[in-house]
Amino acid sequence: MTSDRDAAKLARLARGLHARAPLPPLILLTDEIRLPEPAAAARKLPRGCAIIVRHRNSAARERLARQLIAIAQARDLLLLISEDAELAIRIGAQGLHLPESQAGRAFHWKALRPDWLITAAAHSAAAIAGAARAGAGAALLAPVFPTRSHPDRQSLGVPRARLIAVRASIPVYALGGINPANAQRLSGSRFSGLAAIDALTALCRGRA
Repeated sequence: MTSDRDAAKLARLARGLHARAPLPPLILLTDEIRLPEPAAAARKLPRGCAIIVRHRNSAARERLARQLIAIAQARDLLLLISEDAELAIRIGAQGLHLPESQAGRAFHWKALRPDWLITAAAHSAAAIAGAARAGAGAALLAPVFPTRSHPDRQSLGVPRARLIAVRASIPVYALGGINPANAQRLSGSRFSGLAAIDALTALCRGRA
């Protein structure tokens, strides 16, 4: 179980990695099961962080996105919506996050919305290269460590993940099983920051 102190430590480690990136060093991803109170976590994120809304249910996603955009504006946070560009437009989000299978759409949306930050999920060096060619501004590489989101998927491991990040032509964020202990193993790498769910759930448990 993570504590508020652990979450703060993760934020410090993310800032230490940050370089050449359009996004902040720490990204919170929402999850309908693993992060039941995303608004509470958003209110306690350090200013200038980013949030990616990944809820699958469209009605719940819209309700949450409208709640989070108000928090983001008050706390200087960036808000991106996963997959749903129309929702991002409706609420005035700062960008769009695409799954790996849709990374090729980055060029389309960047042409229509040049002010947007476009990120893409990636599970390999080839996927990052494809996202870069399509115009994505950054990639979230996963799973770097074993993760509850995909317990059956083999993690990349630190050496491979670091090599992918150093060879990438766009900023890369580490995702998957990230916590304050293992994030230290990424120090000195070319990762531009950290993205997490479980490691930031402690932010929901304190006073807002």
